[in-house]
Amino acid sequence: MVIFQLERTAPLSLADAWRRLTEWSRHGDAVPLTRVAVLTPPPTGDGTVIVARSGLGPFAFDDRMEVTVWRPPALDEPGRCRLEKRGRVVLGWAEIEVWPGPGGRTRVIWREELRLRFLPSLFDPLLGATARRVFGRTVNQLLRRP
Repeated sequence: MVIFQLERTAPLSLADAWRRLTEWSRHGDAVPLTRVAVLTPPPTGDGTVIVARSGLGPFAFDDRMEVTVWRPPALDEPGRCRLEKRGRVVLGWAEIEVWPGPGGRTRVIWREELRLRFLPSLFDPLLGATARRVFGRTVNQLLRRP
């Protein structure tokens, strides 16, 4: 099991940062070899089910997630989303928070617990380093693209 946290500050409003981070189809544009589908009708809320399919051909796997906390930001109040990973291969959770930051900016916190069902814990350091790099790059791209 790997647990990590990423923090970013973006020159965006809370609402805009939230939208960029929780518009699920955009994640597929930012994560290499990944397509994202929302299986439940809009709008996003508690119970929304998302599947990110990563890989190529027979080497692809699904990361099935369910939104269990959905609190969009309101005025200057922070927003928080929690996703429970419920796939056959990928387990754990992810949390996305947006907070008012300095100078009208938004502070983003992304926390994740990640487990791959068939991967021995011996590989946790490699999994952690890879996950931090991939998700760090993903958060950066999501925040930069309108």
